[in-house]
Amino acid sequence: MTHALPSRAKRRFLGVAAALTLALSAPLAQAQDTNIKFQLDWRFEGPSAFFLLPVAKGHFKAEKLNVTVDAGNGSGNAVNRVASGTYDMGFADIAALMEFHANNPTAPNKPVAVMMVYNNTPAAVFSLKKTGIKTPADLTGKKLGAPVFDAGRRAFPIFQKANQVGEVNWISMDPPLRETMLARGDVDAITGFYFTSLLNLEARGVKAEDIAVMPYPQYGVKLYGNAIIASEEFLKKNPEAVKAFLRAFTKAAKEVLANPKTAIDVVKERDGIINTALEERRLRLAIASSIVTDDARAEGFGDVSKPRLALMASQVGDAFNTKTRVDPDAIWNGSFLPAAAERAIFPAKK
Repeated sequence: MTHALPSRAKRRFLGVAAALTLALSAPLAQAQDTNIKFQLDWRFEGPSAFFLLPVAKGHFKAEKLNVTVDAGNGSGNAVNRVASGTYDMGFADIAALMEFHANNPTAPNKPVAVMMVYNNTPAAVFSLKKTGIKTPADLTGKKLGAPVFDAGRRAFPIFQKANQVGEVNWISMDPPLRETMLARGDVDAITGFYFTSLLNLEARGVKAEDIAVMPYPQYGVKLYGNAIIASEEFLKKNPEAVKAFLRAFTKAAKEVLANPKTAIDVVKERDGIINTALEERRLRLAIASSIVTDDARAEGFGDVSKPRLALMASQVGDAFNTKTRVDPDAIWNGSFLPAAAERAIFPAKK
């Protein structure tokens, strides 16, 4: 014999059941978020705001992504860590990515660039004006300093060829000593990222007016810089997550470009000892020299010119003396990019 529940008890029972259902389903909903481990190319500095802001403001979460961003120690390492599967995605100099592809043609999980961020390489040659180095040709026979893995040093043969520079003598050192050695006169010039070495020299007491800079893009070297990369395996298994990542990143990039000063706050949250004024300046220099450039405006934020990429692939193969030629189609996949209208984030040109 069955007995019907009194209406009040029935309502209470249904309420408890509904609550239990919600409680049990909550972890399942959370489990649907895709985890992405992201490797930066360098420390938490001004430009890392582009990746830290979408984490802090919940843009990735809104796309059902659980993204963790870690500091790095060079583009080559970022490429290797994504290739090994330690990280799903990363940020690296596309020349380092090309080198990995050409030197590891049978590697099972070669990373692929999916969005260009530094449309122009930040690489530059720095010297002190008192040395008398005024043109690239003046570098012939001089002592140049840089870490062996420095992007500007690796690509120097391209700069050398474009500007008919003769032989130079390279001095190797750890990154923290590069600008110190130039300031002391131990080397005649150095290569480094424009927005890094310039500020590091100033921090070592060198006045801005005493520094001579030759940015590669202004001297016939139109190489691309850093791009967002993803492993082949991750792209195959999570194509929609990659598209979602790039959508959230693009939204954050627009906010960073609109207000660099506020964007530095999220970098400070990750590394409390940074100098916010210095890092804001570094971020603004990166934006002006490598992100919001005439080339980037012409090609569209995040995208590339196929002929320009092909030329760079040939130049990198020659300069880096790779085992095989670089296939530009193998290292770039723009199919995950947001629509062009969504990527129209640059402020109006003044």
